[in-house]
Amino acid sequence: MSSRTDHGAGGRERTAFVLSGGGSLGAVQVGMLQALGASGVEPDVLISTSAGAVNATWLAGHGMGSDSLAELAQLWQHLRRADLFPLQLDRLIGAMLGRTPAISSSDRLGQLVRTHAGFDDLADATVETHLVATNLLTGHSVLLSDGPVATAVRASAAVPGVYPPVLVDGEHLVDGGVGRHSGIDDALSLGATTVWVLPTGYPCAMPRPPRTAVGVALQALTLLIEERLITEVANHPATVTVKVLPPLCPLAVSAADFAHAGELIDRSRAATSRWLADGGPDLPGQERFLALHRHRDQGAPTATASRADDSGGRLRRAVRRGAVGLAGPPE
Repeated sequence: MSSRTDHGAGGRERTAFVLSGGGSLGAVQVGMLQALGASGVEPDVLISTSAGAVNATWLAGHGMGSDSLAELAQLWQHLRRADLFPLQLDRLIGAMLGRTPAISSSDRLGQLVRTHAGFDDLADATVETHLVATNLLTGHSVLLSDGPVATAVRASAAVPGVYPPVLVDGEHLVDGGVGRHSGIDDALSLGATTVWVLPTGYPCAMPRPPRTAVGVALQALTLLIEERLITEVANHPATVTVKVLPPLCPLAVSAADFAHAGELIDRSRAATSRWLADGGPDLPGQERFLALHRHRDQGAPTATASRADDSGGRLRRAVRRGAVGLAGPPE
């Protein structure tokens, strides 16, 4: 779990990507990555949590090329909930009787990473990669920088109650989104001079609460992660540039619903491309893009929104008018 020490030596510009967690909404980050790659933006260091760890380890093994990201998109489009959160009767019964700490196993997640990452140890990543997890007993954030990549991803994505804690170097680790840091502070401590934040966002337009245990757990975690990001973006040192890619809005896809990956990727790529073209990275108050909010009309929009995403344009105009506050982006 040791961190590498040669960070930002000699004042060199150092770009970090921070990829947050969010279950099936990790597909949103693929569209963001495609837009960033097309604009020539690439990371020197990756800091990621949970679902973001799946994307980060792919980048660390395959790079930011268009073919690589197209393959990552295909991977997400073929995933289904049962691939990552299999229902196992013995675990369900054990959880109800207080004999097991989770309702599912992360073994399939580990196998997915071993099959697709392209490397075995985090220390061997082609791009410096650190995964964020949380010590279940202390609440402290733990940065995983070496060791088996599949184990590190399982630890970073161990949603409490859904996946069991993962034992790493004597520490019982759970999802990094539970801890005090979202990854931005870690990027700064690793010498980043520019930090691109790729949030998965949260379902801001859900017509009703999730109906499954996995859905409820992931919904709660996406809200917690969003709040962590808002705090860290708002309080980052002035010596560091933080650029927050606006998450999709409106969004009515549960973080436990893997059936809409293709639509989420397409929406995200288009919205991010517009945001970049409109000067979104230079807008003030970047934490406002993450503000928790709800929609007055919560009919039941699909993954393909009833109105096109225009996160960059709408927010740019609103910021210029002074109309965007922490209550949330304009509708």
